[in-house]
Amino acid sequence: MIHLPLDPALAARRNLHWLFVLRNLLISAAILIILVTVYGIGIPLDTDPLWGVIAFMAVVNCLTWFKLQQHAPVTELELFGHLCLDALSIAALLYFSGGATNPMAWFLLLPLIITATVLPQHYTWYMMMLTTGCYSILITHYHPVPPLPVAEIKDTHLLPPEHLDQRRFELHTFGTWVGFVFSAGLVAYFVVEMANTLRERERKLSEVREQGLRDERVVALGTLAAGAAHEMGTPLATMTILVQELLEEYGGLEHEDLRHRLMIFKDQIDRCKNALSVMSASAGHMRAEAGHAEEVHRYLEKLVSQWRQQRPETRLMFHVGEESEPRACILAEQTLNHALINILNNAADVSPDKIELRARWNRSRLELIVIDHGPGISPVLTETLGKQPVASKKQGLGVGLFLAYATVERLGGSIEMQSAQEGGTLIRIILPLIIQDDENYE
Repeated sequence: MIHLPLDPALAARRNLHWLFVLRNLLISAAILIILVTVYGIGIPLDTDPLWGVIAFMAVVNCLTWFKLQQHAPVTELELFGHLCLDALSIAALLYFSGGATNPMAWFLLLPLIITATVLPQHYTWYMMMLTTGCYSILITHYHPVPPLPVAEIKDTHLLPPEHLDQRRFELHTFGTWVGFVFSAGLVAYFVVEMANTLRERERKLSEVREQGLRDERVVALGTLAAGAAHEMGTPLATMTILVQELLEEYGGLEHEDLRHRLMIFKDQIDRCKNALSVMSASAGHMRAEAGHAEEVHRYLEKLVSQWRQQRPETRLMFHVGEESEPRACILAEQTLNHALINILNNAADVSPDKIELRARWNRSRLELIVIDHGPGISPVLTETLGKQPVASKKQGLGVGLFLAYATVERLGGSIEMQSAQEGGTLIRIILPLIIQDDENYE
């Protein structure tokens, strides 16, 4: 099963959520600044239009909250529309509080920064034109900030005029500092969170590309397997006929030793023919839908029994967790059987005396742990496992483990390989199980 990348609509929805939180903070900051300016410093601003703009922003944010409660998709154009409303709202607040001379004019950069971070480039150019146009208008068209109140001037009548100008300059500098710190904090936190959403999307897209390349290799190997099965069928059939003729020709008791060797030869030929038949079927004639639901414990018992018949010289210690759900079912299909048998064979190749298979499961997933007692696995080899055939394998072509990875991932599972604490290699396999309805399950 291929993991789908982060959908653009889902990414836009996450970014809209962060924009909702950011707008709440912006509204709170605007209210705080108005209260401090009017009632703290005593500058008599015209607060009625300012409260009107803040009320409009609050209504927009309430509508945004209702939108986020629904499961309807959010488009990039819709997110850009929200950012445009925020830019216009900030421009309106600045218009009624000094325009470009307001030290909080920094805030007009926020919609532009967010657009450049989370939306395609053409939206950034549109937002740049909007914010630049708003700032250019605010340079000449705005409601000027009233001067300090008369009472404030009376309190400072002993001060020379240059000191009074210095105080106004200090207030402006302090306001600029507050605006800068607030803007920097918003950029450092919220814009980074939005950028993380984009990086997550790019990471998942990269995984899908890698999965696509891996699937192409699997298809190529399947095609080669089908061709090899067809080409090898004729010589195997010829050998079967010759062995049968030799058995008939040397049927006496004096050739008992030769007959025994010929029977071994015949069994190996039959095993090759069966393997080729399965390989051909797995290469394209058998689909995953051909699998059937089977109880996990029964499926594993059959799998272990089949493997023990193939590798009787290796002792397999099979353990089932006590908490395992007895009636859980798995989709039993031929490709999964061969994937798991390949993994057991690889473990037996490096640990011919003994290997372990531990299993536990609940209603939704099966966990298999295969432990061998071999020399362990190289960290360099771990990086390439499941991504390409293992070229360092001493016997065979090294494609068995590669195909096992592809099969398990196609079924929605995962494989992890690491060094075991007691020595050797530990392979953890996670497989999804068939979720049954509660009525049928009971």
